[in-house]
Amino acid sequence: MPSVRRALVTGGARGIGRCIVETLARDGCDVCVFDSKLPDDADQLSAAIESRDRRSMMLSGDVRDAAAVGNAIESVVGRWGGLDILVNNAGIVRDQVSWKMSDEQWRDVIDVNLTGAFHACRAAIPCMREVGWGAIVNLASINGMRGKFGQSNYAASKAGLIGLTKSLAKEVARFGITANAVAPGLIETDIVRSMSDEALKQAVGEVLLNRPGQVEDVAEAVSFLAGDRARFITGEVLRVDGGQYI
Repeated sequence: MPSVRRALVTGGARGIGRCIVETLARDGCDVCVFDSKLPDDADQLSAAIESRDRRSMMLSGDVRDAAAVGNAIESVVGRWGGLDILVNNAGIVRDQVSWKMSDEQWRDVIDVNLTGAFHACRAAIPCMREVGWGAIVNLASINGMRGKFGQSNYAASKAGLIGLTKSLAKEVARFGITANAVAPGLIETDIVRSMSDEALKQAVGEVLLNRPGQVEDVAEAVSFLAGDRARFITGEVLRVDGGQYI
């Protein structure tokens, strides 16, 4: 493993992704944020990374665009000399029951959540092969394992991401690269905070720990799987859900 790891996080400008970025920087990584829309406070996020004596890079682009993803990874390699960690966090929801779901709602979620992750993995793996080490962490969901009413597109995308992760693990292990997934449950994000009281109460009722998780809970799991403490773990799906799935 390189002494200073170089990471790229898709969808890293806000929410869970932003916390992942800050946690990776805390744990010794230079971090590139690749997001479809960089926020007004992107400079603050960059400063937070650099306050850890780590390098930062902020790039705007759409994971659905394979060329844009490839260019972002080329930028990291060109400026920093390589890429060691890829975190595929970019994701969207377009909830609707399946018989009312439009083609656009289906395609948008599959294209961002699944195809976007594939674009990034395909571009990153050759860079990791060159140094004989790498870690890929994909953000899945417990709903990709169990299904969810009104989320056939989202659940399918996350189930596909789990399948992609396991397939990659088999393909890249011989190059010293690991591939794992983190599957969050109910996490306190802007989407969860916007839920109705009734819907939130029902969701919390599924969680054995009787509360939503925090973005930090997910970020710590991602950093663990991206680090040397997880060097003998690959092809796994780590649920961060307070017991919601079981």
